[in-house]
Amino acid sequence: MAKDKLKLLYLSRILLEETDAAHPMNAAELAARMEQAYGCTYERRTIYSDIKTLQDSGMKIEQKKGNSFGYYVEERDFELPELKLLVDAVQSSKFITKEKSEKLIQKLEGLTSHENAKQLQRQVFIYNRIKAYNDAIYKNVDAIHSAIHDNKQISFKYCEWTVRKELAQRKGGADYIVSPWALTWDDENYYLVGFEDRIKHYRVDKMQEIKVREDTRQGKEQFAGFDLAAFARKTFGMYGGEDRRLTLEGKKEMAGVVIDRFGMDVMMTPCGEDKFHASVTVSVSPQFFGWLAGLGNGVKIYSPADVKEEYREYLRDLLEG
Repeated sequence: MAKDKLKLLYLSRILLEETDAAHPMNAAELAARMEQAYGCTYERRTIYSDIKTLQDSGMKIEQKKGNSFGYYVEERDFELPELKLLVDAVQSSKFITKEKSEKLIQKLEGLTSHENAKQLQRQVFIYNRIKAYNDAIYKNVDAIHSAIHDNKQISFKYCEWTVRKELAQRKGGADYIVSPWALTWDDENYYLVGFEDRIKHYRVDKMQEIKVREDTRQGKEQFAGFDLAAFARKTFGMYGGEDRRLTLEGKKEMAGVVIDRFGMDVMMTPCGEDKFHASVTVSVSPQFFGWLAGLGNGVKIYSPADVKEEYREYLRDLLEG
């Protein structure tokens, strides 16, 4: 009797895990699989009525006709291309450890059929990217989200890497007290954006001993209307600097590079037949100058003059170093 009550659950599980458009199962195959997997005896006409019940409940089961006729789940919560994107995101994220990546991908595989899951597995082995070694980031992210939800400040120790590949606490181990307002993903790293006298950001994987405080967050006025996307566009490698409005001059073939960096909203005007001017807001920093130097003579600072001179000084220091 107990197995009879579970038959619908077992049937839906087999359909979800073992069928798709390329791998349908007819009533006889489903009945045989039910007996093999769960020891349930199933008559064909019961299969038909139970599939109708599952369809009526909202399960997207289709019937394939022709030589390879049978039933299969046509639509799941996630389509295979969507799962491939999620797998790639997990695999490419430096802040997710190798072990955690494997566990997350296994869970994603469970959202499609076994045959489709093999495609996700093949995709995994294409990549060999640098991964984090510390699982504490998950607890850090959870604590930060809790503080944001409860409108509370957090305290933590902030660290930097040493030549011995060890994390050493800054400020002699003194607490940083920050009002968290957002989390963002930039250059494959996770960052906290918060308020500490001014808007600042911190690498989440370099934060230790995070505690949610009872104090209410500060910085509400500074974060009113805060545009996280715009903040990320102007901040290179998440290194802060003085925000300046610059005009860049580039060769026309570099237009795509500028759009990729600053977005489709960047103001661009032609300058002669072969060049353009782009007006952008940038946090002026060595990281911005490094990005610019990587473009060679394709893009240069047109104005203002003091930032042009600062860039020249940066290049001189590189040559003299």
